[in-house]
Amino acid sequence: YLARKFFYLWAKMTFGQVLPSKARCFHDQKILQKTFGEWKEQWTVCRERKLSLRADNHYRRLIYNLVFKSWRAFACQQQGKRNKYYVAESHAKKQNMLRTWQRWLVYVDVQRTKHGMQSVALAFRERSCLRISWAVWKRQHYKKCTGHKMNILALQHWAQSLQFRAWLQWRELYLYTQNEKQKETRAVAHYQHWELRRCMGAWLGYLNLHRVKKRQNELAQEFHQSRMLQRCFSDWRLSWECRRRMRAHQRDLEKQAARIALQRVFAHWKHYVVLCVEEAQQCELAEKHYKCHLLV
Repeated sequence: YLARKFFYLWAKMTFGQVLPSKARCFHDQKILQKTFGEWKEQWTVCRERKLSLRADNHYRRLIYNLVFKSWRAFACQQQGKRNKYYVAESHAKKQNMLRTWQRWLVYVDVQRTKHGMQSVALAFRERSCLRISWAVWKRQHYKKCTGHKMNILALQHWAQSLQFRAWLQWRELYLYTQNEKQKETRAVAHYQHWELRRCMGAWLGYLNLHRVKKRQNELAQEFHQSRMLQRCFSDWRLSWECRRRMRAHQRDLEKQAARIALQRVFAHWKHYVVLCVEEAQQCELAEKHYKCHLLV
């Protein structure tokens, strides 16, 4: 207790009002506050970097989705336009064919009506002309009439045969044109179907390639983020280990310095106590000697 008391008195007279333990505690608190502030700033910078990377990734994905949706809408619109154009073209061809067929039927009916009217007119003319001179002409030209009738029948038969041949030729030409048109329509349909399949295959290949590239980019970004995170964590861990070792070494040095200072203080105090004891002994001996001298 006396040693502690004298040590506190000596430390107060030597260092003043602030003790070394309080100073060391205040120094450790300030170093800890500075270290925590620097670590907090680094952590805030890393967090802001992560948030910026996530925001850039989200913005890029949003832009890709908008571009893909607009492209798909444009492709659907172009496909709808092409389908409408094909339907309109086929409808126009059908309408033209129907109009041609109707006009041809009207033309055939008109020709038949004209031939009937012409035959009726010829018969009426023959009857009117022959009615006046029928009696004379019947006797004199009986043979001519029979020959004329035979010629008329031959001419009619020849005209009918020519008409039948012409109709057969027209029918063959019409069937040939119909077959050619059907072949053309089938060829156009086959070519369109083949082009559609080729475009669809190319589009599917492009879509798969785009998906593979997108997946590769995502994997690369994730791998880059994980590598950056591992690198930052390893750097922070190394710096933290280095600082912890430095603080431990500093604490060991402070403890050793405090131990050496305590040993020095204890040695000085011990020497001081020995000197005080020797001085007290000398004072007692001097007082005894003085008393003895007085007694003598």
